[in-house]
Amino acid sequence: MLAETTTIEVSANKGLNKQIATIGAFFFIFGFITWVNGTLIPYLRIACELEEWQAYLVTFAFYISYTVMAIPSSKLLEYTGMVKGMRVGLMVMAFGCALFIPAALMRFYPLFLLGLFIVGTGTTLLQTAVNPYITLLGPPEKAAQRISMMGICNKFAGVLAPLILGAVILNNSDGLIRELEQMTTAQRNVRLDNLAHAVILPYIVIALILMLIAFLIRFAHLPEISSSAVTFTTADSPKLSARQRINFLLGFIATFSTVGLEVIAGDTIGNYGIYHGLSLDVAKSLTSYTLASTMAGYIFGVYAIPRFIPQEKAYLYSAWFGVLISLLVIFVPGATSIAFVALLGLANALLWPAIWPQALRGLSGKMLNRGSAILIMGIAGGAIMPLVYGALARYTNNQYAYLILIPCYFFNVYYSRRGKRQAETLPENHVI
Repeated sequence: MLAETTTIEVSANKGLNKQIATIGAFFFIFGFITWVNGTLIPYLRIACELEEWQAYLVTFAFYISYTVMAIPSSKLLEYTGMVKGMRVGLMVMAFGCALFIPAALMRFYPLFLLGLFIVGTGTTLLQTAVNPYITLLGPPEKAAQRISMMGICNKFAGVLAPLILGAVILNNSDGLIRELEQMTTAQRNVRLDNLAHAVILPYIVIALILMLIAFLIRFAHLPEISSSAVTFTTADSPKLSARQRINFLLGFIATFSTVGLEVIAGDTIGNYGIYHGLSLDVAKSLTSYTLASTMAGYIFGVYAIPRFIPQEKAYLYSAWFGVLISLLVIFVPGATSIAFVALLGLANALLWPAIWPQALRGLSGKMLNRGSAILIMGIAGGAIMPLVYGALARYTNNQYAYLILIPCYFFNVYYSRRGKRQAETLPENHVI
């Protein structure tokens, strides 16, 4: 059996609350970076004169980096350890943000996408480190509760990001659209160049903040978790059992599905609002409503898990709730269905926190790093699913395209039931 040193060493630290707060700050950072994409989609669609499907390459460029860079991130963490890996991730994110400067000056969409890919690469490294870190930072039965706390930090940043960036780069956006329609080609190009330049200052500020935090993290005194921190008995083998491999494959699919659900709910709602006739001035901030709904679900998770409901049941009920809300999105007529898209955030809130402790059960050391990396690769769902949604919207309409949500929620129903059965067969002293 896996020795309990990892969980005990970390949770016994006197500064546990301070350490959790520090990790919460990281979740706030990549929450802001991630969910600002909901504003970048309509912004770049105007500034770079894109079709709707081309605008969704914003999410593709950002999230595909998780698939491409997850395994290299795991290898790097084996060399650096989790804490130093966090610092490297922050610096890579800062570099990606800095690329927005030449991209904006040239109004060159591929360079924006490269910047997003590099920001996603740094976020991949950061997430590969901090997700298992917070899972191990305390008692295993409260892992979903701690991840829910991190989700609050993440989604609070997501609520702020569209409001702040939208006010800076898409101020009076409806007036801008009318203005562009009346301009000559030369005037239009000058105006669009000025619009593109509006993103420079915010991303300079973000890059400087990331570099500052990368410097300050050395003073946070976070305990390191490395392969040497976990011991095995002589009967143990550090290889995955067949049962663990199957569980992990299913965990990857659950992660893929869940991130796809989150990104569709958060990043398509703006265009969906425009589809139903809302002005861009209103639609540009709709992502904030989805993430506020998600944050409410995380707050419930922090309060109720495991006090009133175990994380396995919270997972199951959330997945079923997602099925119900998806049906309402698809079949409720008119702009009312926009509210149900925002409410999807509430259904999604407790899916991600429950997947991690279930999928990582029984892993440690190098297996933990690699396992975390494989789960992080599942975040590619955020790259693929919006493109699938966009394709369905093109051949049906923006409302019926939300049918793509249904099979993803049903898979989470299955995986949650499987996890509940596993939990019932585990010994009481089992640890992650």
